Amino acid sequence: MKKILILGLLALVMGLHAQRPDPQQILRAIDRNVLSGTSRSTTRMVISGRRSSRTVTSINYSRGSSDAFTEYTAPPRDRGTKMLKLGSNLWIFDPNTRRTVQISGNMLRQSVMGSDLSYEDFMEESSLSSQYNASLEGEVTYEGRACWDLLLTAKNSRVAYHTKRFYVDKQRSIPLQEKWYARSGRLLKTISASDLRQIGSRWVPFRVLFKDELKQGRGTEYIVESIEFDIRIPDSIFTRSQLSN
Repeated sequence: MKKILILGLLALVMGLHAQRPDPQQILRAIDRNVLSGTSRSTTRMVISGRRSSRTVTSINYSRGSSDAFTEYTAPPRDRGTKMLKLGSNLWIFDPNTRRTVQISGNMLRQSVMGSDLSYEDFMEESSLSSQYNASLEGEVTYEGRACWDLLLTAKNSRVAYHTKRFYVDKQRSIPLQEKWYARSGRLLKTISASDLRQIGSRWVPFRVLFKDELKQGRGTEYIVESIEFDIRIPDSIFTRSQLSN
């Protein structure tokens, strides 16, 4: 009888263990959902301060996990501002001065267009599995969805955020909420995704709320108006000459 009980408990433990996926596999599933050969999107950023809000629109291109180009189209004072990321390099073109400035060092911590996103956020590699080690902390229900509670720890000190905590939708392999922390453990940013839509084999959040926890205001809502994946984009888009064109 005791032997049967022990075997039953062992089978139960093994069964529960089998239901818990490898956390690094969860990260790779997120990468597969997010990464693409190329993409083109039109977006709106609604930046809400303490007293007022403003909207910034842009056209965005990406190539692989490290190259990106953005051209801001509104409001009028920001129209024509362009941003180019090539690997670990980032440049900004100001149409008013006709100058191109490379963003580096402490400048990377500055806000993008007054939003809750920094240039440093744009510089992060898209591939999570290459930057972080993951541990599975448990399971939670978030906004009515069954999620994995995933804790990410940076593999090296070059990563802007030492620790991240994700609530990852089990079925759709998309983080519905993210919390980004400094090495000290201080919460720096909270990101919440909503309005998920399926495009081909991937799920895409069409609304993402970014909140810089160190500044006042109601956060920045990043809204996707349109998006296409794996399309042909001229190589000339990802060149410094495109900034001043």
